[in-house]
Amino acid sequence: MSSAATRVTGQDQDHLWTVTEHLEDILTTVRPLDPIELQILDAQGCVLVEDVTVPVSLPPFDNSSMDGYAVRVTDVAGASEEFPAVLTVIGDVAAGQGEPLHVGPGEAARIMTGAPLPPGAETVVPVEWTDGGLGEGAASRMRAHSAAPEGATGQVRIHRPAPARAHVRAEGSDVKAGDRALEAGTVLGPPQIALLAAIGRGTVRVRPRPRVVVLSTGSELVQPDEQLGSGQIYDSNSFALTAAARDAGAIAYRVGAVADDAETLRSTIEDQLVRADLLVTTGGVSVGAYDVVKEALESVGDEDEPGSGIEFRKLAMQPGKPQGFGSIGPDHTPLLALPGNPVSSYVSFELFVRPAIRTLMGLDDVHRPTTKAVLRTDKALTSPTGRRQFLRGRYADGEVTPVGGAGSHLIAALAHADALIVVPESVESVEPGTEVEVVLLG
Repeated sequence: MSSAATRVTGQDQDHLWTVTEHLEDILTTVRPLDPIELQILDAQGCVLVEDVTVPVSLPPFDNSSMDGYAVRVTDVAGASEEFPAVLTVIGDVAAGQGEPLHVGPGEAARIMTGAPLPPGAETVVPVEWTDGGLGEGAASRMRAHSAAPEGATGQVRIHRPAPARAHVRAEGSDVKAGDRALEAGTVLGPPQIALLAAIGRGTVRVRPRPRVVVLSTGSELVQPDEQLGSGQIYDSNSFALTAAARDAGAIAYRVGAVADDAETLRSTIEDQLVRADLLVTTGGVSVGAYDVVKEALESVGDEDEPGSGIEFRKLAMQPGKPQGFGSIGPDHTPLLALPGNPVSSYVSFELFVRPAIRTLMGLDDVHRPTTKAVLRTDKALTSPTGRRQFLRGRYADGEVTPVGGAGSHLIAALAHADALIVVPESVESVEPGTEVEVVLLG
């Protein structure tokens, strides 16, 4: 299934894209995945594409919310510790039981939580308000039926009155037949899945969670737990972005690091297309002699398909100036090529990839929440002229404090940040105490 629409390409190579322009290009190209029918557990995290109505009321019958005795109101009126109401126990009413008992005048049925209120009964007296049929003081619990079957007969002394329908959950008090249980656009979490099961729905029609394939590039990258050689570093990008894709709602597959070889990268990407609704690469998108992503993907477009292929561009932002975006393969699978710097790639993911994932899911609101906050810092924040800057920060109680300074390479600072401080491209300096825009990451 295609998840990308036809794009208009061919911007001037010297054009400096704004963050808004680049994001709009992505969101007008990426389109929601086609709906499918899934078992409700498999639909966790997916978005409903149609309203779900209730076929049967919940609960489907009047039932007890307590373990106790089902009785008539007049039979327990005026009951007290000194003058208890003494009723004849006619049997048990358990959850899932067959034909219910009929409670007549002077009678009581021992009833369990969730069991249907038997005909003739008007209210439920908790077992703690009775002697439990033992002829002693107040009972704390019922004796197990298997250990004391005689508890279902004999007499019970009730020490307190109960009004009509006390401790009774009425039929349809949760939802009624014909009600709308869930609206189209709802993301299915555990409570929603519980409701679907409770009303008897085993399957639902949803947009599936997008499959996102993440791979990083660079011959210098080594997997964690392996020995570093000269000039090598550990690959963090593929782990960070795979985790971020899962956090955004996707099913994410981590490929790992691909060496700086164009043919190897092209082959790896072709192999991954079969399981990808979206591809994300990191590294190799700048102007260096070893920027393999650019080399491998600049010429992959289909001449017969307008808008296909990957376009590499420069954005008026820091970190994350070099970016790539387009579609690849026979199904025109969207691909976002992010910078290799760990902080640049993560910021780029939050700004561009996460909204793309949420769009594939069919969500209306695809962006992180933003707020205004007062900047708390010892010195002014400076920004390169004409670039929108995103600095890491800690947000609390309407204030935001930068973390790790302005350096885009500080991945440790990113690990302690829960927000991005946005400095507009038109602003060169932000003074302490100024109100700024903040993107909340948590």
